[in-house]
Amino acid sequence: MRSTTLLRERLLRAGMRGVVTVEPASGGLAALAGTATRRDGPPVFVKAFAEAPGDDVFVAEAEGLAAMRELGRVATPDVILAEHELLVLSLLEPRPRSEAFWERFAHELARMHMGTIHPRFGWHHDNWLGRRRQINTWNDDGFAFFAQHRLLRWLGQPRVEAALDAADRAALERLCHRLPDLLPDRPACLTHGDLWAQNILATPDGRPALIDPAVSYTWAEVDLAHVWSTSPPPEAQRFFEVYAELTSLDGDWRARMPVVQLRQHLAVLAQFDDDWGAADHIRATLAPFRKRT
Repeated sequence: MRSTTLLRERLLRAGMRGVVTVEPASGGLAALAGTATRRDGPPVFVKAFAEAPGDDVFVAEAEGLAAMRELGRVATPDVILAEHELLVLSLLEPRPRSEAFWERFAHELARMHMGTIHPRFGWHHDNWLGRRRQINTWNDDGFAFFAQHRLLRWLGQPRVEAALDAADRAALERLCHRLPDLLPDRPACLTHGDLWAQNILATPDGRPALIDPAVSYTWAEVDLAHVWSTSPPPEAQRFFEVYAELTSLDGDWRARMPVVQLRQHLAVLAQFDDDWGAADHIRATLAPFRKRT
């Protein structure tokens, strides 16, 4: 079944009448997405899975959007409908190609991170990162939380087992033991959790807006590493400069990005046949932690 046909059927089943056309949307990896035009309303963004990984996947996504908007004060699309097989959102605009936009985004993200400091790491329930559950069990220790629920959590997944050998897995465990030496001890804050460039759009008036969250309270550098490591456009350089200044980042932050981004590379490796180089990035980051024979 074509994705647009499935989306149209889901809209009708949800009681949304007057749908004229559904056009496919690009950019998403885990779900089917499109833009629906309607006779009696503005166009909307529509998202569904052919086979949903869980009944709560879109409810959790809607909750994440609300948390970023209400707690983090960043722009997100309005949630029109969120049920177990369909998510309908107000339509956002493409991100402008300008340094000014990225500078504004640096201010928005820094405000969210600095304004939502939390005493514990986690979230009040598990949610979703793509097609896999994101484990958010509360922990007072950020290093333990990151090791258990953001790195080691992916060991045992079939694609990860196939791609990484026993030496790689042992190296990951050694890296986890060394996390307090590799990363600074920072507080938890509200994070988007899946912040690659495709998830940064704009409101009709040009304000940065975020979609597709996998929220939790964890280190702010989880978001920073994702933007840094996923081929940001040239104009985004201004973002990193301003964000670092606003949040008083030390000069070593760039060197930490591969370690922090391991969580996302492992998640990609676990979910997709084409891992877009994730396995190679993982092995390169783990290389110093492999035992020499």
